[in-house]
Amino acid sequence: MENFSKFFASIGGKTTLILLISFAFLFFVFYFRRDEKIFSTKALTYSAILLALGICAKQIKFFSLPQGGSITLFSMIFIVFIGYMFGLRVGLIAGITFGLLNLLIKPDVYTPTQAIIDYILAFGSLGLGGIFAKKKDKLIPAYLISIFGRFIFAVFSGYVFFGAYAPKGWNPLIYSIWYNFSYIGTEGFLTILLLSIPIVRTTLEKIKSSNFKTN
Repeated sequence: MENFSKFFASIGGKTTLILLISFAFLFFVFYFRRDEKIFSTKALTYSAILLALGICAKQIKFFSLPQGGSITLFSMIFIVFIGYMFGLRVGLIAGITFGLLNLLIKPDVYTPTQAIIDYILAFGSLGLGGIFAKKKDKLIPAYLISIFGRFIFAVFSGYVFFGAYAPKGWNPLIYSIWYNFSYIGTEGFLTILLLSIPIVRTTLEKIKSSNFKTN
C-alpha cells in the first residue's frame, strides 16, 4: 500500500495527477460548454480565487492527526461558498478540483479506491451547499450539509481502510466516527462561530446577492 503513496509523491505521480486534472477540466469544458452559468467569466474567476484561498488556508494547520486529517484555517468554507454562489454543479466541480489539488500537494494514498473516496467523493461533497444557491441567508445550512457529506465519506474510508488502526477495545466504526469528527467537527464548529458573526455573514450574503444572482 505504501507504493501508492510513493507513486503520487514522485515526479511521475505528480505529472499523472496534473494530466488527470487537465483532462478532467477539458471534459467539463466540453460537456458544459453551452452552459454560460458554469463557465461564465465570473464563475471561473471567483472559483479560481476561492480555490486558491482554500488551498492556502489548508496549509495553515492548527492540529494534524497521524492517519490524516487536520484542523485548518477555515479552508472548507471557501469551497462551500463557491457552490453557494453558483449552484450545485459548479460546487461539485470545485470540490473535486480541491480534492485533486490536495492529492497533488500532499498525497496520502493506500489504494486507488481509498484515493477516490478521500480525495474525490469526500472533497467533492463540499459542493453540496450548492442546493441552497437560490435561497437567501442559508450559508450556515449550506456549510453544514457540505461538511456532513465530507464526514460521511471520511468515516466510511476510515472504517474500511484504516479500521486496523483503531485502539484495542474500540469498534472500528465508532473509532472512525470519533476520529473524523475530531477534526471535521472541530473546524466546522469554529467556522459556524465565524459565520455567526453578523458582519461576516451579511458581507458574504451581500457578495452573493449583488454579484452572483442565480436564475
